[in-house]
Amino acid sequence: MAGVFLNCPAAWRFVCGRSLFRLSVAPSLKLHTTASRTMGVSVEQFEQAKNKLSSLQQDPGNQVKLKIYALFKQATQGACNTSRPGMLDFVNKAKWEAWSSLGSISQDEARQQYCDLIGSLVGADNLSSTQEAAKAAGSGPSYNTLLVTTEDNITFIRLNRPAKKNAITSEMYNEIIAALEQAAGDDSVLTVFTGAGDFYCSGNDLNNFQLQGGGVEEMAGQGAELLRKYVRAYIDFRKPLVAAVNGPAVGVSVTVLGLFDLVYATERATFHTPFSQLGQSAEGCSSYTFPKMMGSAKASEMLLFNKKLTSSQACDLGLVTEVFPDSSFHSEVWTRLKNYAKLPPQSLAFSKQLIRSMEKERLYAVNEAEVACLRERWTSEECANAIMSFFQAKAKL
Repeated sequence: MAGVFLNCPAAWRFVCGRSLFRLSVAPSLKLHTTASRTMGVSVEQFEQAKNKLSSLQQDPGNQVKLKIYALFKQATQGACNTSRPGMLDFVNKAKWEAWSSLGSISQDEARQQYCDLIGSLVGADNLSSTQEAAKAAGSGPSYNTLLVTTEDNITFIRLNRPAKKNAITSEMYNEIIAALEQAAGDDSVLTVFTGAGDFYCSGNDLNNFQLQGGGVEEMAGQGAELLRKYVRAYIDFRKPLVAAVNGPAVGVSVTVLGLFDLVYATERATFHTPFSQLGQSAEGCSSYTFPKMMGSAKASEMLLFNKKLTSSQACDLGLVTEVFPDSSFHSEVWTRLKNYAKLPPQSLAFSKQLIRSMEKERLYAVNEAEVACLRERWTSEECANAIMSFFQAKAKL
């Protein structure tokens, strides 16, 4: 899908042959202006949702835009009744598949989902605007790869490289460590991680593994020390730590989830740890936390054999606390977080420390063992060949 759509924050537009049409209502598709209510959504509320869509400043990503398009078509015309476009008509084919995937849900239900989705996007947009304003005002340390702010007693750490699917660079590792230190010392009650754009995080930016003047041993040593500090920052974090997984998660962004207190995920999130595929090994204390949560066999499927989990599968195995519909993910999670942030902060912090104290030394030892194994992996010919194969395959795309 990459490169198919034009991003236009003011009014999401799709390329359609030589013409452009706005995702808001075409005049011929306007609903009858009755005042009837169905599924709790009136025609007026539906119109208001359309108007709010055009005011969004943040690009919600292609998958969400396709969902908006499909729900709008279903709400105004009913189930998809047009012929499937040709294989080379990529844009119209993607739109047709999105609309067709809704099946026979009623127009009333589609209207409800449309309004819920726009409402959640507006909420996320407002939060992002607040974060940008706080950053511009210089209310805290400056970050290049993150958006960090505190609102309603909650510190948000948003991975902010959406064009790169929030892949973690060495700079981002250091900034996340600094952001956790900042959150530990501020007045917030809890800290929340999430991602900008379609992805939560695509794991390591493999450009981290390209030599920059030093030898392989030097690169591996520096990487091992940075990873050790990074994982330890999660182990040592005293406040409740929540992940709001807004899309696919890969690699180290998945493994450290075992060190979080709550993990909420949208239904379209996936969880993938392709370590052996890249000639590497587990990290983030996952060699201990995953078997503890999901059992040895299921953990081995993920950590050894690269099994990708859906949100519901991850929830069944204990990696995810709860899964939410994509259309209401932001609003439902935000409501819960605001309620949690009203709880007595010291009680939460002390209770977390009691839970963590029982295994803190074990986590330190696991982290050290994983880092030592990875350092060896990074200097091996097997790992170098696997990463080279990855880059060669990527170059052919």
